[in-house]
Amino acid sequence: MVYGHASPELAARMRLALPERGSINWLHVSTLVAVGILVGTEMVGASWAAGWAVGGLLQLSPMISHILEGLFALCGVVLLYYFMRTAIRNESIRT
Repeated sequence: MVYGHASPELAARMRLALPERGSINWLHVSTLVAVGILVGTEMVGASWAAGWAVGGLLQLSPMISHILEGLFALCGVVLLYYFMRTAIRNESIRT
């Protein structure tokens, strides 16, 4: 097979494998945006506060405490990414 030229059988299988694209359901999109804002604020804020609390409990220097806060906040952003990926997978955007 030469790149750019598919056999008719492969083209037929690709057409069957790809779902039809429908219109965007804006109610579901607005729900996902709202959930992302709400959960994102909670998750990133709580993880940032956890970094601050650990730094305070261990009586670390301010520089180390700020680095720890940043690492915890980064963990919160990663958790938000995985949460939104799962939410988008379960909430259909297209009708």
